[in-house]
Amino acid sequence: MESNFIHNIIDEDIEAGTYGGKIQTRFPPEPNGYLHIGHAKSICLNFMTAEKYGGKCNLRFDDTNPQKEDEEYVEAIKRDIEWLGFKWDKICWASNYFDQMYEAAEELIKKGKAFIDEQSYEEIKSQRGTLKEPGQNSPYRDRPAEESLRIFHEMRDGKYPDGSMVLRAKIDMASPNINMRDPIIYRIERATHHNTGDKWCVYPLYAFAHPLEDAIEGVTHSICTLEFEDLRPMYDWSIREVGWWPDPPKQIEFARLNLTHFLMSKRLLKKLVDDGSVDGWDDPRMPTIAGIRRRGYTPEAVRDFCERIGVAKANSLVEVELLEHCVREDLQEKVPSRNVVFDPVRVVITNYPEGETEECEMENNRNVPEMGMRNVPFSRELYVDGQDFMEVPVKKYFRLFPGNEVRLKGAYFVKCEEVIKNEDGSIKELHCTYDPETRSGSGFAGRKVKGTIHWVDAATAVEIKVRDYDYLMRDVVDENGNVTDQEFNEDSVTERVCMAEPSILDTVPGERFQFFRHGYYVADEKLTTAAEKVFNSIVGLKSSFKISK
Repeated sequence: MESNFIHNIIDEDIEAGTYGGKIQTRFPPEPNGYLHIGHAKSICLNFMTAEKYGGKCNLRFDDTNPQKEDEEYVEAIKRDIEWLGFKWDKICWASNYFDQMYEAAEELIKKGKAFIDEQSYEEIKSQRGTLKEPGQNSPYRDRPAEESLRIFHEMRDGKYPDGSMVLRAKIDMASPNINMRDPIIYRIERATHHNTGDKWCVYPLYAFAHPLEDAIEGVTHSICTLEFEDLRPMYDWSIREVGWWPDPPKQIEFARLNLTHFLMSKRLLKKLVDDGSVDGWDDPRMPTIAGIRRRGYTPEAVRDFCERIGVAKANSLVEVELLEHCVREDLQEKVPSRNVVFDPVRVVITNYPEGETEECEMENNRNVPEMGMRNVPFSRELYVDGQDFMEVPVKKYFRLFPGNEVRLKGAYFVKCEEVIKNEDGSIKELHCTYDPETRSGSGFAGRKVKGTIHWVDAATAVEIKVRDYDYLMRDVVDENGNVTDQEFNEDSVTERVCMAEPSILDTVPGERFQFFRHGYYVADEKLTTAAEKVFNSIVGLKSSFKISK
């Protein structure tokens, strides 16, 4: 992994002997939804930083909110990290530290750094002040430590109803950082926790719990996204005032990943799942890691993308075309090619012997000769792509039209002689003739055509379902070309039945191919069976996107 400003800080700490040269990072998701592509950047940064310095990275589930967490999300997160190619040193749970966090809160009360407030959340909020005006002290701020400690114990024992009182840190109601204006650090909430059951009815808030979790685990560098920058003073205050750790962790913030056309909010993504707008968290249109995995993206491409965008201190918007470029670049030398005909048009080669079939040899990947060749059946009747025929051709159209000759890839030259139509005027079939002297590989000196098209043998062709995707979200652009919002794209998926060469029958779920001249596709991991093959478009063959030098 290339060096960045975070690594420069770590280099300085190592040179100074801070933490004894040890490097410990962590990836701390809250198990309240599936991870998205933005989380992949944080995963890569935390795990690859640990790898670079010979350190360790924990996977920690920040499960301090019992109302929103679910075991399904826990398993999905573990699966995503492993798919990206990383292995955690150990799995940790914030809830395993509830005893220590409670003791830390007691320590703050004893030191006069925290107090019990019996005001409602609305009253506390109204006293918070603004960016220009200081907040107001709570009438309970000077409550004696012994009294706050007693009430805190009674809160733990279930004596008071939910929301009736909270524990607040005593810091500075005039602080220019509103997060430091006596924030709430514990609340009463009766909810069965997935890990601790009904042991607790008081829970720490994230801003207080997170720094303690890092300190307890021995994290050296707590790498967070920029939205946590304003919480860094609270992070440092909590660890310093509890006072149990001589070498406290250092929080460092970096810019989160924002992608054009991609919705980067677990809350909004969950809404799409809950209201049925998408087919679950792993819908191939979703920006979740589960979604892009089912879409056919590779972990190598995602890691390459995260490396290319780098680590910055300022938020910016990255074009999704860069991600697609990384996927395309990774696939082009990995996957074999197959002939698949979209919108099939039947072709009858009238001078080809009836009842005869031959095998045409085709390369699996023209960029990688080592991938070898395959045989594709060829006979009198074929299917060609609808886009490869025009009855009245436009200028510079070099594919099939009446009187024109094209090359069938891997086979022969054919010439369109006649268009046979149905009673309603639609095309029934094309009658063509072939030149037996032009078989691919035979040399056919002096014979040239401008167009080459692909095909499948009608007798052995296999029906498959192909799903093509547009972006799930459309960018809303103002008159100046600035993106102001995003809206759900109702037309983000189209499905069609296509004809494929018979080797496609051997496809297993998750297998990727280049559909010749169409793009890269993957057999859907949930819908593909021995009887039915369903393919998702991964990415097109070409893009106008230019990589900056």
